[in-house]
Amino acid sequence: MEFVPMSLTIWCNAQFNAAATRLLAEGVAGHRLVTSAGTSANVLQAGAADPALATADLAFGQPDAADCLRAPRLRWVEVTSAGYTRYDTPEFREAFQARGARLTSASGVFADPCAQHVLAMMLALGRNLLPSHRDQLTDQSWHYAERRYESRLLTGQTAVLLGFGAIGRRLAELLAPFGMKLYAVRRSVRSEAGVHIIPEEKISAVLELADHVVNLLPDNASTRNYVNARRLACCKPGARFYNVGRGTTVDEAALLAALHSGRLDAAYLDVFDPEPLAPGHPLWTAPRCYITPHTAGGRLDQDEAIVRHFLANLAAWERSAPLRDQVI
Repeated sequence: MEFVPMSLTIWCNAQFNAAATRLLAEGVAGHRLVTSAGTSANVLQAGAADPALATADLAFGQPDAADCLRAPRLRWVEVTSAGYTRYDTPEFREAFQARGARLTSASGVFADPCAQHVLAMMLALGRNLLPSHRDQLTDQSWHYAERRYESRLLTGQTAVLLGFGAIGRRLAELLAPFGMKLYAVRRSVRSEAGVHIIPEEKISAVLELADHVVNLLPDNASTRNYVNARRLACCKPGARFYNVGRGTTVDEAALLAALHSGRLDAAYLDVFDPEPLAPGHPLWTAPRCYITPHTAGGRLDQDEAIVRHFLANLAAWERSAPLRDQVI
C-alpha cells in the first residue's frame, strides 16, 4: 500500500469565488495549503512558473507543466479543467509514470453541463426555436407552416459521437429516452451499453448514417483538424454538426464550405481556434451556424463543484483508493 504523509503540502493556483475558497480551506484542514502568487480564474489558462511548486506534494489548478517535471516531491496533479493538453506529452507521461505520480482532470465536473448543452441545441434546432426567436427580434412575422412542418423529432434518429469519455457517456444517457441509434468513435473499442463503439477506420461508413455528428475530441497531435473536408464530405446530406470538444480539432475553412454548400444543415459551435472568435470572422455570419462563447461546460456552482471534486479525490488519496478521472 502506498504511504501517504499525514500532512501534505498542497499547492494551488486556481482563483475561486469566496464560497469555494472557504470550502477548499476547510476541506484541506490538517494539510499545508500554498496559494500561488499567480492565480487565475480561467481554467483554460496555463499557469505561470512558480518556484513554490517545488515544495508541494500535490498540485491543484493549472500548474506549469515544466515546473511539475522539476518538482521532486510532486506526486499528484489535479487540473481544474476537463482537458489536459499541455500535460499530454510523452515526456510528461513518462516522467510521471516513472516516479509513480498521478494526473487527474475535472472532467466529471463538466460532463453533465456539456452533455446538456448539446442536447439543448439538438432540441432547439429540431423544434425551430432559433429561427422563431429571430423572427420575434426582427419583423415578428408568423411563419406557421414553415416552422411547424419543418420541425423534427430526435426520436429514432442517429448520432455519431467523435470521442467517448465522460461527456460522451453522459450525452448517451440523456439521448437514450429518444431511442436514438448511437455510434461512438474512440481508440478503445470495448463495448458500452446502448452505444456502438467503432474503430476510427470505420468512421466514413457511420458518418453517412448520422443525423447528428457531435465532436467531443480533445486537442492533441492526433486530433488537430480531425474534422476536415474529407470527413465532412462523408456526412449524410442535411446532417447537423456540434462541437463542444476543442476548436483545433475542426478545419474551419472546410466547415464553412460544408455550410455554404448545404452539405451540413446546421452547425452549433462552442469552441474555436483561437478564442475568443474575432468580430467579423466568417463563422459569425455563416448560414445556419449558431455560436456560444465556450460556455458548454458552465454551471452556476462551477467553482464549488471543482473544489468538491478535488476534495473527494484528496480523501481517496489519503486512504490509497482509486482517484476519479485519473489520466496518469
